[in-house]
Amino acid sequence: MVSKIYSIGLYGLDAFAVEVEASLSSGLPAFEIVGLPDAAVKESRDRVRSAMKNCGFDFPVSRITVNLAPADKRKEGPLYDLPIFVALAHASRQLSDRFNPNDAVFFGELSLSGEVRPVRGALPMAIQARAAGFSTAFVPEANAEEAAVVEGLQVVPVRDILSLCRILRGEEAPKAIKPASSADLPPISLPDFSEVKGQEEAKRALEIAASGGHNVLLIGSPGSGKSMLAKRIPSILPDMTFEETIETTKIHSVAGILPAGGALIRTRPFRSPHHTISVAGLSGGGSIPRPGEVSLAHNGVLFLDELPEFSRSAMEVLRQPLEDGTVNIARVNGSVSYPCSIMLVAAMNPCPCGYFGHPTRPCTCSPGAVNRYLSRVSGPLLDRLDIHVEVPPVEFDALTSRKQEETSAEIKKRVNAARKIQQERFKGTAITCNANIPASRLEQDCPLDEAAKSLLKNAFERFGLSARAYDRVLKVARTIADLDHSETIRAPHVAEAVQYRSLDRKYWTREL
Repeated sequence: MVSKIYSIGLYGLDAFAVEVEASLSSGLPAFEIVGLPDAAVKESRDRVRSAMKNCGFDFPVSRITVNLAPADKRKEGPLYDLPIFVALAHASRQLSDRFNPNDAVFFGELSLSGEVRPVRGALPMAIQARAAGFSTAFVPEANAEEAAVVEGLQVVPVRDILSLCRILRGEEAPKAIKPASSADLPPISLPDFSEVKGQEEAKRALEIAASGGHNVLLIGSPGSGKSMLAKRIPSILPDMTFEETIETTKIHSVAGILPAGGALIRTRPFRSPHHTISVAGLSGGGSIPRPGEVSLAHNGVLFLDELPEFSRSAMEVLRQPLEDGTVNIARVNGSVSYPCSIMLVAAMNPCPCGYFGHPTRPCTCSPGAVNRYLSRVSGPLLDRLDIHVEVPPVEFDALTSRKQEETSAEIKKRVNAARKIQQERFKGTAITCNANIPASRLEQDCPLDEAAKSLLKNAFERFGLSARAYDRVLKVARTIADLDHSETIRAPHVAEAVQYRSLDRKYWTREL
């Protein structure tokens, strides 16, 4: 007898329907799985056999062939354990004849005792199940909240194969799950900008960066507060739209790093990899490529602390993703594209000892050592950082002051207001913020008055800005104008944007 059960496969972020066919035939007992399975799928034979026997099912003593169609697509992971079990139980007539396998999909890993364990990628698989016309998805209990956010799909959590069979035999009604509303979830606590003393210029720069999604370079001596400022950026980032939430959650789901029992990612990601990270760890990789840190930070912040300590190859791999908003990984089995629309925040010291340009502490580095240290950050990467901010040492009076610093909530109100203006401006397009304005729309979206044009021309000629730097200055000025609720970009907006491109002249092109 042949039984056909439906499941969902995953390759990168792309999910596809899989037919799990089980055939029981006469001959010497054997259990074969075909259809380009990887090692984890082949091991399903032992997990399914043990789970069936330990839960009181009769394991078919016959020649068993399980086919995963389409046979030309690679199948990976233990998610096919559950559909293989259901296909075998159905083929061996251990399920009710009333069971209709054509309306439902199954995915989940089995333990040897028959419990159903969570799998990666439940959200994109649930989205594909709905798109393919299935009405019900039987998923691991730990993945149920995640999959239940897909409207139009009945998600049934499965704890073990015994409870699943009671449902399929009609002995127990399925209990569909609904995701918890945001109002029912506890508030998320984030580090607050009110804890940072002084550094008003840096706070202003980060407010602009958060409003427009611009990349930032923080440079200053040790202990000046660069990392402290960066770690508080998530508290002022604008609220995520539903589309951004789904995109971000899909990537974290595929990577298998969603919190246990979690549904949607509610806050913008903040990823801070160590400087020893490999190129594959940053951009993504593997035989079937998985997302790297740059994609896990999609719609959020990628923070690179001690930027010059990262390998040159790791830094340079960021150039294309920063420009295009996607990272493309090619392998023999195929290529995968992961979105990576990120706000890159980098922090660094001005020299190896950290005190070059310090007002009170002398630098112990030779001019050549300073130059070699700074040259680890290439010009093309530096050109892609929209805002350069010098973070000076905090004075004693500022540290001991009882002045109440502005809270993140107050800053976030202005950021949300500016981002709302951008959403109205880019309605109906794929553009999400000012940092993503394509060159073809710059003239339309960034109108300058005459004084602003003259100032920008003088700055372009004086500082020798590249075409890319010109575009990025214009986008930063657009964000500053949005914070000022001005449709036209004026001279003060351009002046502030230009000053954020001057530090490379102080450090990288100075006279030795």
